[in-house]
Amino acid sequence: MTAEGSRPDLPADVTVERATPGDRLDVLRVLDAAMLSTDAATVDSRIDAGDALVARSARTGGVVGALVAVRPDPDRLHVDAVAVRRARRGEGIGAALVAAALDRGASDPAVAAVTATFDAELRGFYEGLGFAVRPAGGADDGADGRSERLEGRFSANGRERY
Repeated sequence: MTAEGSRPDLPADVTVERATPGDRLDVLRVLDAAMLSTDAATVDSRIDAGDALVARSARTGGVVGALVAVRPDPDRLHVDAVAVRRARRGEGIGAALVAAALDRGASDPAVAAVTATFDAELRGFYEGLGFAVRPAGGADDGADGRSERLEGRFSANGRERY
């Protein structure tokens, strides 16, 4: 459900699906390898809620990427962590995971927006997926348009705006 209405292309040997309890350890390992701090209890609760996704190799069945989304407000799905195994980066797997989270938000009538907070160097990645981006904390961009941390918002229902 990107701005263009289509999902990014995935490698032929990868599928994106909801994580299952059996994926828990793999999700934690992928996130840990990317040095992202998401605790096990959060991963467990998001798997149970259907808000954790995995990218799985069709060839090996192994998890090559993971996304964990939380619900800080009843009407918001927030991408808490997304990571792809180092050997599989640059193949569109991360973009496909985020696009699947956008689809998840759009399919839930209670969700008005999908949000993410990220480093400035990822601005183009999130803008390319249809997120409106601004400096974290709600401030307008400075004169140079740069900020260390940014936040993105994607309208899940077509009406939500910054």
